Amino acid sequence: MLCWFCVEGARATCRFCGRGVCAEHARFGPYLLEVTRSRVRDRAEALVVEDAVQCGTCHPRPQPIVMPELD
Repeated sequence: MLCWFCVEGARATCRFCGRGVCAEHARFGPYLLEVTRSRVRDRAEALVVEDAVQCGTCHPRPQPIVMPELD
């Protein structure tokens, strides 16, 4: 796989869109793995990876999208 930006060999893929990125073009940021409800604390809690690989080009939406067709 080649880097989306410079066509050098990719070292990783973007966690959000799957584009290949080389070490120079890789960015890092949080990725939400799972949300659960704590019975003890009675609140939603998230399991997050702090340094997931990101390409820097894609823009994941900050809010969930309603999908009534899956209800």
